[in-house]
Amino acid sequence: MELGFTDAEIAFRAEVRDFLRASLPDGVRRKMAEGRRLDREETVAWTRTLNARGWAVPHWPVEWGGTGWDPIRQMIFRDEIQQFPAPETVSFGTLMVGPVIYTFGTRAQKERFLPRIARLDDWWCQGFSEPGAGSDLASLKTRAVRDGDTYVVNGQKAWTTLAQHANWIFLLVRTDPVAKKQAGISFLLLDMATPGVSVRPVQTIDGGFEINEVFLEDVRVPAENLVGEENRGWDYAKFLLGNERNGQARVGIAKARLRRVKALAAASLDGAAPRMADPVFRRRLAELEVEVRALEMTQFRVIAAEAGGAEGKPNPASSILKIRGSELQQATAELLMDTLGPAALVAHEGDAPSGYDYARGGAATYFNLRKLSIYGGSNEIQRTIIARSILGL
Repeated sequence: MELGFTDAEIAFRAEVRDFLRASLPDGVRRKMAEGRRLDREETVAWTRTLNARGWAVPHWPVEWGGTGWDPIRQMIFRDEIQQFPAPETVSFGTLMVGPVIYTFGTRAQKERFLPRIARLDDWWCQGFSEPGAGSDLASLKTRAVRDGDTYVVNGQKAWTTLAQHANWIFLLVRTDPVAKKQAGISFLLLDMATPGVSVRPVQTIDGGFEINEVFLEDVRVPAENLVGEENRGWDYAKFLLGNERNGQARVGIAKARLRRVKALAAASLDGAAPRMADPVFRRRLAELEVEVRALEMTQFRVIAAEAGGAEGKPNPASSILKIRGSELQQATAELLMDTLGPAALVAHEGDAPSGYDYARGGAATYFNLRKLSIYGGSNEIQRTIIARSILGL
């Protein structure tokens, strides 16, 4: 089944491709193709290139830097970025806290934070999960006590991605300890340079340092940094997580990885017969291509439904995208590693042994993507959301 794009949409896709070819540095594209991490400066520079074109936050309202594109153009843009592949913007700012601020924040908060997010003047991280409060996020224990014009915050956040780069963090904190656990949570914005904030990097299974623990000890947060109403943070978190899960389909990334698999499988690696000569391998590849295509169609249906939905309301169908997107990211990474064979063990970063550049990052990407079943709400939790909110069970 082919999607029927209009002539204008086809021209728009070509415009995006031309921009990427002309604007993305070759070194950055190579890193992306190999699944390697960009450094902070590369990410900031690319975000500002997008922002200069007016494309850093295409899904935002036009008033705050958005493009006014319809959902189809937004999807085409995201697909081309992922397939090229080029870096996406730092989602904690552009996809998560930014929409919360422009939907629920004050005018002063919008004017202060949104332009800086679009330019990546501020790098945000997410302070939601805690030891003992991951999938059961409403069990969080970090406390915020009102003291005049400030909140005094004490607690710990875990699994905080890229906090080592961040200068701002958005926090879920408990402001009413006697209310039922979902009802006593608030949403705060915190400058990471505030006294009492400390960050401890945690090494992950792929050898990198992507996640961190964040400790908060008598940290004073201005009350003006409360988003929305006190004790309504759970509503804002659900809205944010719905946006996050929509972004986890990552259809373009799966397509790009399968293209890499095809190219490698057609070659004779280390003198062995090409993997594409194996009918079992070809069948596995074809099955994944069909599943990625089905996910793309599902993504179109979710986007079409959201286009007519109520602002600020989470769409439970985003849980479908999160589950299948994470499963297919893992499946395509596994197929890539199997295609590479023992060569997949080449380091994620640094110089590869002579003749093995093609294999860089194979195993590291596979191991890193095991996290997808858990973050953004575990897939088990997503199935519960689907059962209750869509199937009515």
